[in-house]
Amino acid sequence: MSVGFIGAGQLAFALARGFTAAGILAAHKITASSPDTDLPTVSGLRKMGVNFTVSNKDTVKSSDVLFLAVKPPIIPFILEEVGPDIQPHHIVVSCAAGVTISSIEKKLSTFCPTPKVIRCMTNTPVIVREGATVYATGTHADVEDGKLLEQLMASVGFCTEVEEDLIDAVTGLSGSGPAYAFTALDALADGGVKMGLPRRLAVRLGAQALLGAAKMLLESEQHPGQLKDNVCSPGGATIHALHFLESGGFRSLLINAVEASCIRTRELQHVADQETISPAAIKKTLLDKVKLESPSLSVASASKVSLFTNKSPGGKKN
Repeated sequence: MSVGFIGAGQLAFALARGFTAAGILAAHKITASSPDTDLPTVSGLRKMGVNFTVSNKDTVKSSDVLFLAVKPPIIPFILEEVGPDIQPHHIVVSCAAGVTISSIEKKLSTFCPTPKVIRCMTNTPVIVREGATVYATGTHADVEDGKLLEQLMASVGFCTEVEEDLIDAVTGLSGSGPAYAFTALDALADGGVKMGLPRRLAVRLGAQALLGAAKMLLESEQHPGQLKDNVCSPGGATIHALHFLESGGFRSLLINAVEASCIRTRELQHVADQETISPAAIKKTLLDKVKLESPSLSVASASKVSLFTNKSPGGKKN
């Protein structure tokens, strides 16, 4: 089995690193493509021994499982480009937030009558084999195709099949979840520094606290509320701290964050459906600088966006 990534940004880097670390794939069985050869992630992929090319078509031709690891607005044009090279044996896995299976099947069916499409949502902790992934299979994908993807993704964390209409909510929860955790950890470390701890120690203690709490929850059958109560002694320091969190709307903020991410995910599908980027604007050396012309986007029409994931292996995933 060979795996290809169209897009060589954060997601491709994280998955390739996870697959090779898990031993499920050798680096030479992985190919990634991007028009931007200066991405730090490209350098990281090459150091791993992953095959790199600037040609998306070459990636398709050398892959059995093809991950679409680009921004949602670019998906229609990527499909237009590589569609003629998609064969019945290919399993096309979309990682683009909000882009539906039906929209991909519609595009590919022009070239391949029965394209095998799977939609998945994962997150960046796959790089340390602690990812959270869900997937839904398309009209023509076999059960075996879904199981093959599950085998791949289970090697880098938790993976399960869901109905497609749940994936937007998953994006808001676990897809964006690492960013929530990093933000919380940054704030916790700031609190530790304010009270006198060295920054390095504060970050390590905060991270270990979150890691330990997550592991306790996953290895127990207790409700998170019960585990929280177990930490709170009557009249103690922790219950006083939780009172401050509740007073600041901590729970509501997290609920609202998941909802906001989910809603934006649904908006991204609308953007992709509109095909607002002129195909003529997609140039091999400027894919990360195409101007978005749609008024539905929350940026000015003159602004520029990266069409792939962020440029640093240590950066945040959108």
